[in-house]
Amino acid sequence: MTTRLRRLPLALAAVAVATMAAGCGSTIQGTALPEGSSTAIKDYGKYKDVLQECDAVADDLIAKTVGGDSIERGFFGAICRWDVAGPAGNTKVTFNWFESGSLQVERAATEKLQYAIKDIAIQGRKAFQSQPPNDPDSCGVTAGSPSSGIIGWWVQYRPGAAHPDPCQAAVKLAELTLNLSR
Repeated sequence: MTTRLRRLPLALAAVAVATMAAGCGSTIQGTALPEGSSTAIKDYGKYKDVLQECDAVADDLIAKTVGGDSIERGFFGAICRWDVAGPAGNTKVTFNWFESGSLQVERAATEKLQYAIKDIAIQGRKAFQSQPPNDPDSCGVTAGSPSSGIIGWWVQYRPGAAHPDPCQAAVKLAELTLNLSR
């Protein structure tokens, strides 16, 4: 009986290995290609400028506009993000350029969030600024883009720190974006 008990763990381990090997095995149809030979790589040229929107305003100008000394790029995609360091501490800056967006849709979403909204104009374009309730350290500005869609800037200072007006900073960034994009 003791011999059977000693063999049981070995038998269970063999069954587990056989089960995993059978469950993980798969066959992929097709032909292996060497690295760099994919047609997707060749199509990259069509999209090489896809993230240029994040360069609409130079990093040093973003830092200066929000009162910072240094800037670090964060995530880039449909939404671009930066962390700016300065006398007010770390400031979060976000930019978006939605080519198929609309001011009406963005405003409706902002209203659902119950943000304070103020109609403004930037470079002669309809725009609005928004602030979350009870958050004087953050402000966003959304405006019609120069071609189609919308652009938006969001400035968020560290709560409680002495800092410039986040709405003025967001408006200035939107002005720079629309002026540079002409």
